[in-house]
Amino acid sequence: MSEVHASRRTRLRERCAASGTAAALVTRPANIRYLAGWAPPGAALLLTPRQDVLVHPRPGTVEPGEGTPPGDLRRVVVECVDGDTAVAAADLVGELGADGLAVEEHHLTVARHRAISSVTPGIRLADLGQAVEQLRLIKDDDEIACLRIAAEITDQALGELLESILVGRTERHLALELERRLADHGADGPAFPTCVGTGPNSGAARHVPTDRRVEEGDFLSVCLGACYRGYRCEVGRTFVIGTAPAAWQIELYDLVFEAQRAGREALAPGVACRDVDRAARQVLERAGHAEAAQACTGHGVGLEIGEDPRLTPSAMGKLDACVPVTVEPGVHFPGRGGVRIDDTLVVRPSADGGPELLTITTKELLAL
Repeated sequence: MSEVHASRRTRLRERCAASGTAAALVTRPANIRYLAGWAPPGAALLLTPRQDVLVHPRPGTVEPGEGTPPGDLRRVVVECVDGDTAVAAADLVGELGADGLAVEEHHLTVARHRAISSVTPGIRLADLGQAVEQLRLIKDDDEIACLRIAAEITDQALGELLESILVGRTERHLALELERRLADHGADGPAFPTCVGTGPNSGAARHVPTDRRVEEGDFLSVCLGACYRGYRCEVGRTFVIGTAPAAWQIELYDLVFEAQRAGREALAPGVACRDVDRAARQVLERAGHAEAAQACTGHGVGLEIGEDPRLTPSAMGKLDACVPVTVEPGVHFPGRGGVRIDDTLVVRPSADGGPELLTITTKELLAL
């Protein structure tokens, strides 16, 4: 993979050169991981025409999924416990022959930006903006392969949970068990904190699991994802516990399922992101559930959960091929509960069969 990472750094340097900046300082961890293949906590990556340098504290035990220390980069270890790696990296700019430095202003604090300025007198500072995030948007074959494995692990963990006894167990306990199962199947860890909601908590976005116990007749909503070699996927499903679903549960589930299918079918290269959101949202609006619908229909995934692109009513831009996204419409009624259905897919042209579904756990309304 060192050649892949070197190629990515070359593309970023070319972007910087085109904008008149010789060097770039990258501090956002996911961006460092994308460019170097390894992002120990606190690292900073300096790219210059003469040499690329990874500055980092002395690493401890390498955690699963952190990547492999690169052999094609100069590495500088900051020994001081309170030393700032970004400042130490910026201090090398002059000796490496660069007269301009682009920094990730969206990731730096004002104090850190001032500290970088103080060690780069005579060096013109510019904003790197979202240049690395834009490079990360379209995934290569190796990245998509990692996402496929992450999705497979996630489906396995969820499938095993569905075969166990659920009544009487708490949301918190189920969330912890799911995360353990992710690790058992080879995940680096959870892609994000696992969400389990029962009864009135079901279908709620960003619900934090509580000690509420699963009861007969509940809706049970689960949202989880595995992280594999740094790449993260997401799946969400809703089930009924113990008995045949009530009429209102079937009606609500079928509605969200229709909205999710409309969003999935709208995915194609060149389609506006807001149009994907609209395809799913209008199904819920026609049923009179506009206020109960989630604010976001989906988002990109990769080295982070919640990457660009955003599938929202105000989203700008269009989809490209080989961009992985979630489609996750949901409806939640406070005090009653709701439904959420969430898949991870890769945008593909119709000539290649349309969007590639990575998460394949059944979307049938099961009574568990």
